[in-house]
Amino acid sequence: MSYVRVMIHSVWGTKNKIAFLTSDVRAIVIDHIKENAHMKQIYIDTINGYTDHMHCLFGLNTDMSISKTLNLIKGESSHWINKNEIIKPKFEWADEYYAVSVSESVLFKVRRYIQDQEEHHRKVSFAQECEAFLSRYALEIGG
Repeated sequence: MSYVRVMIHSVWGTKNKIAFLTSDVRAIVIDHIKENAHMKQIYIDTINGYTDHMHCLFGLNTDMSISKTLNLIKGESSHWINKNEIIKPKFEWADEYYAVSVSESVLFKVRRYIQDQEEHHRKVSFAQECEAFLSRYALEIGG
């Protein structure tokens, strides 16, 4: 048996950055994502977001890539949102996402950052946050 602990901080938005995720909708979607992830044996440590995006700190399984994990989370949740008419217009997540590994030494800091999204976005827009994320981690499109 292999023992692995690789923590990933991922961020993804709604298609066209539409602010569908009001606090009530966001709570319902987060609960569903957690439940669905548990059934698929995806360990979600912390998840939260704002009106147009989500942050998720998850453990990467030995048999799943980041891409596969996020496709399972995003694809299933958008299907569920539409099937259950959680919001009236058709809901879609944007195709792109951001993901970086997280060192054990900063897990607490990342958890707090994710939990404090509403406060954080009183000062910083999602576009500014994305720009900072790309810059801080030297991410390239498709990289």
